[in-house]
Amino acid sequence: MDAVDRRIIAELERDGRLSNVELADRVGLTPAPCLRRVKRMESDGVILGYSARINPHAIGRGFEVLVFVDLTRKDRATFEAFEAAVAALDEVTEVRRMFGLPDYLLRVATTSLESFEAFLSTRLGDAPGVDKLDSHITMKLIKSPEHHVAAANARRNA
Repeated sequence: MDAVDRRIIAELERDGRLSNVELADRVGLTPAPCLRRVKRMESDGVILGYSARINPHAIGRGFEVLVFVDLTRKDRATFEAFEAAVAALDEVTEVRRMFGLPDYLLRVATTSLESFEAFLSTRLGDAPGVDKLDSHITMKLIKSPEHHVAAANARRNA
């Protein structure tokens, strides 16, 4: 991967809907070699896919909480049962098994504090192997991929 590939990736991260002609212009290539590079990075697994960023408030997921989870036991069966259960919960948008404590970090998105409380007490708390749940609500989001893209687009459109 060279500097041109990195510029292509940066532009696609900013706007995955760029036409090949626009992308080529932004990175200083003609369309044919730009398309070859993009196709190569797709086939090599560098570019995993393209997606839309959705406003979480518009779809009822504007209240986000990070939940630390400790399990009662640290054996394979408990891990597998817990992972299968939480992966099936729509409100859980991300699951990470951690080294050390907590055992897991979950990103949970609901409509409100009340809906989160109901989810925690009636669904997540009943997941297999749960010993302790520790919830963290963000005070202020300083940096995220979505904020980076929005700021870059605002600067470009100014």
